Amino acid sequence: MKFSATLGNVSWLAASLPEYRRFKRDSLNLERTQRRRLNEYLRRNADTAFGLQHNFAGIGSWEEYTEQVPIRSYDDFEPWISRIAAGEQQVLTQDPVRLFEPSSGSSGPAKLIPYTQSLQNEIRRGVAAWSANNFLSQPELLTGRSYWSLTPQMDAIENSDSSIPVGFDEDSAYLGGVTRHLINRTLATKSALRLVSDMDVFWHLTLLMLLQCPDLRFISVWHPSYFGLLIERMRTSWPRLLQDLEAGYEITNPAVRIPRDPARGRDLRSIGCDNLHLIWPRLSTISCWTDGHAATYIPQLRELLPNVTLQAKGLVATEGFISLPFDNLRPLAARSHVFEFLDSSDKLFAPWQLEKGKEYSVVITTGGGLYRYRLGDRILVDDFFGELPCFCFVGKEDQVVDFYGEKLNENFVATVLSEVLGKSDLEPRFSLLALEDTLTPPAYVAYLELDGDIPDSLAAQIDQALRDNPHYDLCIRLGQLANAEVRRVRSDAFKRYSQRLSKMGMRLGDIKPTPLSKHSGWHQWFGIEN
Repeated sequence: MKFSATLGNVSWLAASLPEYRRFKRDSLNLERTQRRRLNEYLRRNADTAFGLQHNFAGIGSWEEYTEQVPIRSYDDFEPWISRIAAGEQQVLTQDPVRLFEPSSGSSGPAKLIPYTQSLQNEIRRGVAAWSANNFLSQPELLTGRSYWSLTPQMDAIENSDSSIPVGFDEDSAYLGGVTRHLINRTLATKSALRLVSDMDVFWHLTLLMLLQCPDLRFISVWHPSYFGLLIERMRTSWPRLLQDLEAGYEITNPAVRIPRDPARGRDLRSIGCDNLHLIWPRLSTISCWTDGHAATYIPQLRELLPNVTLQAKGLVATEGFISLPFDNLRPLAARSHVFEFLDSSDKLFAPWQLEKGKEYSVVITTGGGLYRYRLGDRILVDDFFGELPCFCFVGKEDQVVDFYGEKLNENFVATVLSEVLGKSDLEPRFSLLALEDTLTPPAYVAYLELDGDIPDSLAAQIDQALRDNPHYDLCIRLGQLANAEVRRVRSDAFKRYSQRLSKMGMRLGDIKPTPLSKHSGWHQWFGIEN
């Protein structure tokens, strides 16, 4: 156990406690907290170009704000962001924009999100309440190191048209300030790892650093499949990992050095690569997504680490911090931003007006200058913490594939696959529906990685369920699309899936399995012949 990690954790807890207490206090008066945050935004940014155009100085209430400032998408903000990229000051915020952070959807990087000091402070508030609650509810986390999955820096992060830097130099820089330095003291991996562009080297270094960390206590990843892939790589390269652990391993660009540790190598040889509870005997918690399509991968993670607590992550986007894990719930991060919600008919609700059991779409206003920004995330209110609504993530509302007018939505496809596969007692490790345009006529193919036989009727069942969508049904009837098919894929399906999206410019941290792909050509990528 490294004493520096314990000292860092204790210092991090001490720094987070004031925000933890404020979060609990303000959870008892949601409306006052939200109205106060909105007034701060309006007052601070009244003299910006956006604030002048929308008369921020003349807005005196929440209700006037929602009447005078329209809800916008990223495309609506893009002209304002282009002005910032060109060097213009005080466009969206009084605070200067420190950098742009790329945000990727399922089709690759497309958006540049402006980051200011205010936005970083707001994200830091959510992380502080979350981390303090973790330490207080699980004191053992104070006595070991953590692994927070890193995002390797890709060439696609560059943007020569911007006069402002694009992308953080390391993931903890999202938080800035003292928090960034405290977190870095507690990590099992080195920040320079993010600069490694060769993915094989990146994974190898990551595993060497983790294997050198018997005091690993906490793992934070986004998608649960990420950890599964990590363990798969560890098992397939176990002899080489032990050799490099015992002899030491070093690369020069960037400079990363793994010091030789023959004693740890000998211990691991006797433990073996299948005994994860002995490799990391202190590991107590893994934080990851558990909702939506990610739920498919939770059984695999529980099988790998049956005695480790799985913590459901809150909803976090590049644009802002929406909810956080807290006391086994995921309440709204009400002290971070201003929030509004739309129901299925686009009727607007303030956060204090939400009802349990109902679904909504998230609209946020942040210190980064996104005012009434439609995030595109749908949530279900499943509980309350004080007055704070608590959420589970339902899906993206903008994930629609429409090659021929079929208008297939990700949420709809996820339900179809879940129900049809469930009726046949099939539990694929990977599932993806995508158009295959090399077929004549084109058809949607369900790619499945699973053991056992695939029922002959499965393709027809999936197709029939998809035809509950009238747009898809019309395309079938018109002959624009053939009936859906099913193909079995090899055991490295998610690896191949990730490799393809990575080559298209997506960052590793943004890649996650989705039930529906906007890209065709997966037959070839998965190595399947038509």
